[in-house]
Order: sequence, then C-alpha cells, then structure tokens
Amino acid sequence: MSNCTLCDLPTGDDPHTAPDVDGDFCCRGCLAVARSLDDVDDVDERRPETEPGEAFDGETTFLRVDGMHCATCESFLELTAGEQDGVAAAEASYATDTIRVDYDPDAVSADELPKRLSVAGYTASDRADPEPDRDDDVVRFLIGGGLFGMMAMLWYVLFLYPTYFGYEPILDLGGVSGTYLFAQVWVFASIVLFYTGYPILRGAYVSLRARQPNMDLLVSLAAGSSYAYSTLALLVGRTDLYFDVTIAVILVVTAGNHYESLIKRRATGMLSDLTTAGDRTVRTESGETVAAETVDPGDRLLVRPGERVPFDGTVAEGTAAVDEALVTGESLPATKREGDEVRGGTVVTDAPVVVAVGEDATSTLDTLVRLLWELQSSRSGVQRLVDRLATAFVPLVVAVAALGGAATFALGSAPVDAALVGLTVLIVSCPCALGLATPLAVAAGIRDAARRGIVIVSDAVFEEAAGIDTVVLDKTGTLTDGEMRLLDTVSDGASPEEVRRRAAAVERASAHPVAEAIVDAVAGDDGGSARDDTSDASAAATDGGVTADDEGGEKRPADDAAGTSTAAVTVSDRGVTGRIDGDEVVVGHRSLFEGTEWTVPASLESAGEAAREDGRVPVFVGWEGSVVGVLVVGDEVREGWEAVVTGLADGGRRVVVLTGDSPEATRRFADHPAIDETFAEVPPEAKAETVRRLAATERVAVVGDGSNDAPALAAADLGVSVASGTDLAADAADAVLLEDRLSAVPELFAVTRGTNRRLKQNLGWAFVYNAVAIPMAIAGVLNPLLAALAMATSSLLVVTNSARTVYNGE
Repeated sequence: MSNCTLCDLPTGDDPHTAPDVDGDFCCRGCLAVARSLDDVDDVDERRPETEPGEAFDGETTFLRVDGMHCATCESFLELTAGEQDGVAAAEASYATDTIRVDYDPDAVSADELPKRLSVAGYTASDRADPEPDRDDDVVRFLIGGGLFGMMAMLWYVLFLYPTYFGYEPILDLGGVSGTYLFAQVWVFASIVLFYTGYPILRGAYVSLRARQPNMDLLVSLAAGSSYAYSTLALLVGRTDLYFDVTIAVILVVTAGNHYESLIKRRATGMLSDLTTAGDRTVRTESGETVAAETVDPGDRLLVRPGERVPFDGTVAEGTAAVDEALVTGESLPATKREGDEVRGGTVVTDAPVVVAVGEDATSTLDTLVRLLWELQSSRSGVQRLVDRLATAFVPLVVAVAALGGAATFALGSAPVDAALVGLTVLIVSCPCALGLATPLAVAAGIRDAARRGIVIVSDAVFEEAAGIDTVVLDKTGTLTDGEMRLLDTVSDGASPEEVRRRAAAVERASAHPVAEAIVDAVAGDDGGSARDDTSDASAAATDGGVTADDEGGEKRPADDAAGTSTAAVTVSDRGVTGRIDGDEVVVGHRSLFEGTEWTVPASLESAGEAAREDGRVPVFVGWEGSVVGVLVVGDEVREGWEAVVTGLADGGRRVVVLTGDSPEATRRFADHPAIDETFAEVPPEAKAETVRRLAATERVAVVGDGSNDAPALAAADLGVSVASGTDLAADAADAVLLEDRLSAVPELFAVTRGTNRRLKQNLGWAFVYNAVAIPMAIAGVLNPLLAALAMATSSLLVVTNSARTVYNGE
C-alpha cells in the first residue's frame, strides 16, 4: 500500500489514479487538486539544510516565544538557537510567536531549551503553558516613562527652556545648584532611556546582530546620541543639554507602540467565546476513565453519543453516525459500522461504539495540530514597510550626519558645533514620525475592524491583504452555516404537515443529527418541543426494553431522547420505525424500503434524487405500505454569499472553494460565475498542500472555520477564521470574524486597504519632512531644540492623520 502523492495519507489497496496525472492518490479530491495545480519545490530558504542524503534523526519541539515583534527577532532567535549545543536547526515566526527547534535529545533536553532561548528579553516556553502576564509594558510606560519623564521635563520647563529664549536663569546653572539640577535630569533621562526604552534598545541590538537595520535602530540612534552628547556636555560643564530630546523620542514611540498593543489586546479579548476540541481522558470498553497517554495500539475504547473519538482506529463493535465536520469538513454525518475506519477528533452522534485504537495510537486532530505548528513555525512574519525602508534609510541618515558634522568641522567650526550638526541631523531625521507611522495606523485599523466584529490577530494583515490575488473559501461553516436543518418537504398522498408530524413523532427517539433536524423543525412549527409530544406514538415492540432488530438497529424507549415518553420505536442505522394512530410509520434512507412491498411514487423518487444531487439528505417517510413524502435535510447557505463572492471577484481576485464535502454538495458553488474553481473531497492534510501550491505563484487568503481548515489557514498568506470556528482555526488565523456574517470578509479587505493607505500617507509625510529638514540641519538653520520641536510637529500630524476613521463602511 502506497501513500498519497499530495497529502501523504495511505491510499489503500485501490488508489485513485488518472492517465494525465502522475502519482497515486487517496481520494478524488487529492487527484483533482494535483490535476489542476502543479507541484512546487518544497524549499524553505530560511531553514538550515542537512547534508545531501542526511536525514535528521533527532526530535522536534515547538515553543512559544513572548517578546517577538519584527522579522529581525526571528533572525536573532534562529541565530541564538543555532549557537546552542545539540540544536540542528531552528525556525521562528513572530507572526505566530512560535519557534520550531530540531535538536538532539542526547545533547540537550526539551526542558532545557526554553531556558536557553529566553535571552535578551525574549521568554520561551512550552506551548501548553499558560500565556505570560503582559502588563509589564504598562508599568514600564506609566512609571518609568510617565513619572520620571514628567519630572525631568518639569525641570526643563522651569529652569532651562526660559534661558533658550533669552531670559535670565532662576538659579545659577553653572554652580552647585545647576549641577544638582542637571544630575537629577540625567538620572531621570537614564531611567526613561534604559528602562522605558529597553524594548527599543533591545530591538536595535537585535537588528545589529541580525544585520537588518530597523526602526528601533533609528530611534535608538536619535535617543542615544542626544543622551550621549548631553552626558558628555554635562561632564565638561556645558548647559546646552538635550536630555529632553531623549525623553521625548522614547516616550512618543513607546506610547505609539503601547496604544497599538492595547487596541490589539482589547480586540483579541473578544475571542474567549470560541470553542475548543481537546480531550485528554478516554473511556475503556469496561467504562473506566483513563489518561489518553496510557492508551496503546489495539486497546478497545468506548465512545458514547456526543463524545469525540480519541484516536484513529476502527469500529470494533456497534454502528453509529459520526460527525466528521470538524476534522474533514464533510457536512453530513457518515454511518460507521464494524470494521470501518474512524478518525480521532470526530464525534459519535447517535449510538455508542467500541473503537479499536490504530497501530500508531494517534489522532487526526492531534496530527492537524502538529501540522499547524509546523506551518506556523516556518511562516516568516512580514517585515513591516517602515522596517524595510529603515534598511536603507538608517545607513543613509548615519552617513549624512557624519558627513555633515565632518564638513562643518572642515569649514572651521569648533568640534562641539560640528557634533551638534551631526546630532541635529539624527534628531531631525524624524524617528518619532516614522516610529509612529506604523503603530498608529495599525491601531486605527484594528479599532475600525473591531467595530465591525473583526479581530485582527496579526498586524501583518494590513500589508498582506493589499496584495491578495486569490481568496480560498471553505464550504461547511463558511459559505454554509454548518447546521443541519429541515429545508423542504415534498409530499404525495398526504399533507406536508402530516408528513413532518409523523416523521418527528418517531425520529424523536433517535439522536442522529438528521433526526434532530426534523424534530427541531416540527418543534418550531408548533411553537414547542416536538420531543415532548409523544402521546400518539405506541411501542413497536411490547417488551419496553432495548433489543436488536433484524437490520442491526435497536428498539429504544422514546424517552431516551425526551425523558417523558414510554413509547418505543425501532432504530437502525438506516432509519426508524414506529406506530402512530395504529399505522406503521417508516422514516429513513431510500434503501430501507428496498426488497419490500412498499410503493414509492415516481415524483418522490425524483425529489430524493434531486436532493442527493444538491448534496442534501433525502429522508423518505411512509405509512400504510406507501411512501408519502420526502424530507430534505442539509445545511443552509449563508445569507448574501453570492454578493460576497461576486464582490471579491469584482475586486480582481480569483475565488476558489476548497472543501472536504462531496462534489454534489458543492455543485451550486461550482456553477456560480464568480467562483473560478472548486475542489471537493479534499482531506485536511491535503488542504494545506493545495494552498501551498496556489501560493507558489500568487498571494492567497483562506477563509475557514474548522480544525480541518487550520493548516490551510496557517499556510496561506492571509488566514481568516469565521465566528463559529474552533480555537485551532482561530490560532492559525491572522483575523477572526466574530459576527456570524460572511459580508465581514469584504469589509476586512476594505479596512486593510484603508489602513495600508493611511500607513503610506504617514510615511510619505515623514519622508517629505525629512527631505526638507535634513538639509536645513546640515546648513545650521536648525539646532537640536528646533529639530525637536519640528519633530514633535511632524509627529502630531501623524497622530492626527491616524486618528481618523480608516473605513466608514461606504
């Protein structure tokens, strides 16, 4: 038996093949993807490679790293990890706060790695550990910056600024009192620079180690150079001190970063209601509860209705409908009988089964989690536009400052005056405006998105979304609501109301999702609970117990479902049978009537076939020897989905539907003119590979909800999780739609487009300002004080521009 060429799952004894496609495939979905999308080389330039033919035989761990905020952090942590004994390779991603480490367990233990990688203010920890408290930056800003910065600026306002405008000093600045005053200012400025500004200084250090100049380096140069000049001037007895510049630069940039972080934290706090799907205990066949870690291959586990199958395996005993939507994306439950394979993470819905654990004792859900971590750790964060500009701008500013100072000195000025020219250039280079350009624009975008029920998880969204070429939409839970409901009733020989009423009367004894949809629909029609109305159903068997019938089903009291009735019906994996008003009523699959004398009108045969072609479930209902109706059950498309996909296509983007559901269930989407391509029956392991192939030639956004979508969300340039999704999907996404409406997808693109435009406006103003101010600084027109005032004015304009609404819904 071979493995699938696309997703590497076992193909079974009869793999899917085609003459026009190379390879063997596990399903039609993988074959369709391979036929439409060419393979791409599995190369990651950022990851260290082993020697040709050499396979890494150590272990791999995934760590969460708190403190990463830019692409240079990734490079620094990878460099740090690579210097550790026993570490073969490392991949970090600031976009997901994840680092993957390949290591030799004989040289270094997994428990040691977090400590070794917790350096330079970064904190590495196991991903299972609770997230650290993130209130340190509030204390750092309010106490370190606000308190001590305010005290230093008070001395400037009272004693120094008046002298700059020709007024007599209140005290003798050249005497002991002046020295005492300046010493206090130096202490306060030191606290602001080295305590409040520590994250900025660390970012500058990291950028130097990674050889990637960034905005932190430019801000540190301006703040650090004014601090160094002022400290030297203080030591030689000068009174032209510019500690205020240091304080202003650090506080303004820190405030901008803090505001962005605060807005983002408030938005992500909205995610607390998302569901999770993790079970760490299991139940043995005898009913004993044990830890999942103690289970061995071949063990037999009991899974009751409503519980998740803990491991991949086979059904050893029993028959049940299994909901696979979370893991595979298939919207309709699949009936599993003895000998059938089941996947870990799927949900048993209507009857208990005994599952024999597979040979690897692994869960498909756990496999998806690991695949998600693999993708997250290899997904490099987007280097912010301002940091990309800083790569060239920082060396240019330093060179201009040095040349300006040297030229001033060469023309006969004193060394102090020459140093002031260089310092003025560094200050006037607008580190505050540039430092605020991104965080304030991003914070405004996060704020406006949150107002529309959209949580921006990664600020890389604002640069990624602008270049998206293809939007990949999941079907179940995204284009549809993922909830089974009664959609239509077709009758022949009885009224639709009578068909529904009698069907619900017997279906209330079944816990199958299709049965629940029928019962709930009738309850809604009657304004009450259909499970409470049991007076018209009498026992199909007289023993009142639970016994197997000829079809492999069982006779259950109806109060198994409602808790109020003493009536019983016969339940099988194909349907239910009971007696109502003296008539035998049969409700279920078309095959339930095969080989019997029951008649099925042609109109109902056609209705059932049409429902199947639409990806719905036709439920046949009959009594008195004749089928009299068909109930059509399925999930409903989301309101306005056509307008959404049309809008996405009109924006110049290609629209693709990618689902684990059947081709029949996706036909309505495949026929829509705005949808370019539809891939059906694609297993979750293959979704990520499909996205990877698409992303090889274009920028891809994925919109999904289930755990089966998480690897695809992580593999995309932009991942969007919808409100009804799982924690796993939310963890993989860059943005989460909290409101249950698909129209939030184009709104997300509108907000990101507006934010990106605002960011470029801020940067444009900052660079125009620099183009004017730097020559003035070199010419000596500006001194450090005027440069600081001009810098503040520029920053104020950036703040004002960023405060405006990014997207007003028009």
